[in-house]
Amino acid sequence: MRVTPRQLSGACAALTDALRFEHPADGVLSAYFREQKLLGARDRRFVTETVFAVLRHKRSLTRLIGEPATPRRLVLAQLVRHAGLSQRALDGLLEVGEAEWLAGLKADAGPPLTLAEQADLPDWLADMLKSRMSDEDLLKLARSLNTGAPLDLRVNPLKASREAVLEQLQTDGFESQAGKLSPLAIRLRTKPALTRYPLYQQGQIEVQDEGSQLLAYLVAPKRGEMVVDFCAGAGGKTLLLGALMRSTGRLYAFDVAEKRLARLRPRVARAGLSNVHPVCISSENDTRVKRLAGKIDRVLVDAPCSGLGTLRRNPDLKWRQTPEGVADLVRKQQEILSGAARLVKAGGRLVYATCSILPQENEDVIAAFLAAHEDFLPISAAHVMQQQQIPLDTGDALRLTPFDHDTDAFYAVVLERSK
Repeated sequence: MRVTPRQLSGACAALTDALRFEHPADGVLSAYFREQKLLGARDRRFVTETVFAVLRHKRSLTRLIGEPATPRRLVLAQLVRHAGLSQRALDGLLEVGEAEWLAGLKADAGPPLTLAEQADLPDWLADMLKSRMSDEDLLKLARSLNTGAPLDLRVNPLKASREAVLEQLQTDGFESQAGKLSPLAIRLRTKPALTRYPLYQQGQIEVQDEGSQLLAYLVAPKRGEMVVDFCAGAGGKTLLLGALMRSTGRLYAFDVAEKRLARLRPRVARAGLSNVHPVCISSENDTRVKRLAGKIDRVLVDAPCSGLGTLRRNPDLKWRQTPEGVADLVRKQQEILSGAARLVKAGGRLVYATCSILPQENEDVIAAFLAAHEDFLPISAAHVMQQQQIPLDTGDALRLTPFDHDTDAFYAVVLERSK
């Protein structure tokens, strides 16, 4: 593969914008592509893959390059060290002295790396993780998070079966296979644009990571129940909860951002759901929340978190997040969980989940909650999965990682109100 001048300059320019860390990397790339209308699909794919790869490996690349680790040097080092490109692929693109520099870079193993550099993590994040796991496990986790994520779909059981969707995908030329964990998951081998694809437009499929799908199965809503998705966002899990309820009962989608809920409404219509009620709340103490105290059968709290379990898709998060930011999130998680718990009726279920790899946002939050709420008891996530006929046993809590399960990293606990 030869790199074109447009591809190299595009990757360097887009990376320059992304390294400011003022906005999420996917948003930065979208804005860049809107401005650069001459870039074709192949060019955009090259720029995206290169920018994301540099963000994944920025720490070790910077150590290898030394100063100045300019965007151009980072891109060239990524292409040679990680993408495996030969200098022939860069013919005519290199500036004076760069060929010799790259030749030395390719041959040089570089100085010994610290654990954080090997993991391509900031020091503070590596320190948080290694306080709870071995160096070997930390590296396994970090390296799995530093790979690209596949594209997972979720079948809408109100409109189609997984078998029928798989057959149609294969007929239409999409290489796909059934997911290993979620009964509704399908994994594609490529990443096509799906928004104009008939199965998507008809509401038969949604894009959703297979691990994320399992959270709804922990909630395990039944027909006719009252259920709350407490931090609904744009509603991926809301849609699955509604489908598992067969569009019966009442499903509240709470969120503090009206813009996110606005994106949910057309998705609800496309999915064919009539039991979803989006509600914009001011906080967990909103009067509309308090009115439902003690009346709800099942509550899902997919809490706002660092998102570090999604680094395969959002590698910039590890550079944009801070220890102070995590501490603020933990306080918010504790407040939201306590507020949501008030909704659960006796015998009802509360599920707390994050897409974080940090114990501070996971086990520590649950430990603090249980210490303050004696009327809630944990029940085994493995047992709940067994009841749902899902072949997964991660113990009392649901713990998913890309290394072990080839999903985003998730943590979830099932709690039941005893009185």
